[in-house]
Amino acid sequence: MAGNDTQVKRVLQVKLRTLGDARQVLELMKTATPFYAALGAKRFRFLQNVDDPAQFVVEIEYEAPSAFELNRQKVASDPTVRTFLQGWRTVLAGNAEMDVFEDVTG
Repeated sequence: MAGNDTQVKRVLQVKLRTLGDARQVLELMKTATPFYAALGAKRFRFLQNVDDPAQFVVEIEYEAPSAFELNRQKVASDPTVRTFLQGWRTVLAGNAEMDVFEDVTG
């Protein structure tokens, strides 16, 4: 089924504001890289606002099977993923936004 092996490239962007020590939160965010790598992540960027050090943007570039992309809602309801995300929501007190983008630079 070669047609089902198509990969799509996406960029997950997570915007968050820390509630505690920004350095500790940054280290915590970095511990999540194996989780995202297991889901196809290829490149990570942790960006900190120079004027507001409590504000971060995490960019994760990944490739995933097109079937995965079509079923992101289903994947998000997976118990392992839900447990992981719930832990992050607890740490960030619900203070994070996630968006998925497609690079259309050309």
